[in-house]
Amino acid sequence: MTVPRPLTSKAVRWLALLALCGAYIQGGLVKLLDFAGAQAEMAHFGLQPAAPAAVAVIVLELGASALILSGRLRWLGALALALFTAVAALMANRYWQAPADARFMAMNAFYEHLGLAGAFVLVAWHDLTERLHGRT
Repeated sequence: MTVPRPLTSKAVRWLALLALCGAYIQGGLVKLLDFAGAQAEMAHFGLQPAAPAAVAVIVLELGASALILSGRLRWLGALALALFTAVAALMANRYWQAPADARFMAMNAFYEHLGLAGAFVLVAWHDLTERLHGRT
């Protein structure tokens, strides 16, 4: 079976990585442009002191996305966002503790985030495999 060339192009790969990183780029930029809101979000999730936590999240979201999109240490950026996403899902989407009327939405968000984390692990695995075989 041959795969159509456009599906295997570097442009399609980069656009797919951009789509995967899109929420983190948007989130990092929103936090950067509304730092007071970012601090309030950190405090809401019990992260204190809120200002350094907000800075760390902004740097992580934007920095890891930049690594992934640039291809430089892509595996590291992908693993960082995988871990961040899994931890964030455990903190923000505890559907097992949610009231019955909110449980479905929280459960859905939890498993969507788990899927994103898995996608980032695949990006890291693929990048490391390419590097191991000298195909970057």
